[in-house]
Amino acid sequence: MKLAFYLIAAAMIAVALALLLWPLVRHGRRQGRSWGIFALALVVAFVLPLAAGGVYLLVGTPVTLAGVPAAQPSIDIDQAVAELRDHLRQQPDDLQGWLLLAQTEAAMHQNTQARDAYDQALRIDPRNGTAMVGWAEADSMVRGDHRIEGRALDLLKQAVQADPGNQRGLWLLGISQFQHDDYTASAATWRRLQPLLDPGSTVAKAVTEQIAVAEARAGGKPEPGSPVAADGPKLTVQVALAPALHDKLQPGAALFVYARAEKGPPMPLAVARIDASQLPATVTLTDAMAMAPQFKLSSASKVFVGARISARGQAIAQPGDLEGDAGVVAVDHAGPIRIVIDKVHP
Repeated sequence: MKLAFYLIAAAMIAVALALLLWPLVRHGRRQGRSWGIFALALVVAFVLPLAAGGVYLLVGTPVTLAGVPAAQPSIDIDQAVAELRDHLRQQPDDLQGWLLLAQTEAAMHQNTQARDAYDQALRIDPRNGTAMVGWAEADSMVRGDHRIEGRALDLLKQAVQADPGNQRGLWLLGISQFQHDDYTASAATWRRLQPLLDPGSTVAKAVTEQIAVAEARAGGKPEPGSPVAADGPKLTVQVALAPALHDKLQPGAALFVYARAEKGPPMPLAVARIDASQLPATVTLTDAMAMAPQFKLSSASKVFVGARISARGQAIAQPGDLEGDAGVVAVDHAGPIRIVIDKVHP
């Protein structure tokens, strides 16, 4: 019975999309656009609902723990993207084409290309909210530290000011404020986001939890439900500089001690910064040193622990930086973790 229902629903969706998209295809063809662009649009139109349904079934229905077959597009995505790029070379002022390309590249985790495509969209329409938020998000994914600052932060502020209901913009703006230790502003921004969400949704629950974390930090109180205040993850790292590199230590250099997930994004789950002149030094890494609320020490079982000296105080590694590491350790490691900084970053 369920199978019949799903088949009927799929058929209705297909008919509705055909009635909606066919006039657009005919109009586009009269303007000389290639079939590949429309094929990509069809894939996005069909695959996204199917993928959303698959995720719902996988997460929300226990009987699907055995696995949900992935929807297989009927065309070559890479070929469709290549045709879209060819079209945009011929018609570089096609705003919707650049937005489609950017969103597709972002979905394929090609964040540098996505940022470049959003750049083109902003060239055509500098006030486009989708492009402003998309550029900021893609830029944060390209950065090694995943921070949202500079132009990305400016674009987010503009997008939210122009459209106070921009949910993605509000979420990312709150993350940026959290990263910069402005917890009061972060909580206030996420509170603006709350009324826009379905009260019973997983997203609304996550936002509520992050507001509690931000408000706790703003008030200097232990975070609700956080293990950090009790016996949560605490990694004690002892850092020393190899004698052979003493002459390379410059005045004013910064020492970064960090832990990042063994498998996952390169953004540190905890990071401490002190003056390198304090070496040898002992640092304790905890959840309170997270750079973003969703990426913290307690979210991983094993982490890579390293230390780096930057003469310029840059969070991202630069040629000439001095570095060392302790390899991968468990987050519940009890004893001191020793690191000797004995290498020069190429």
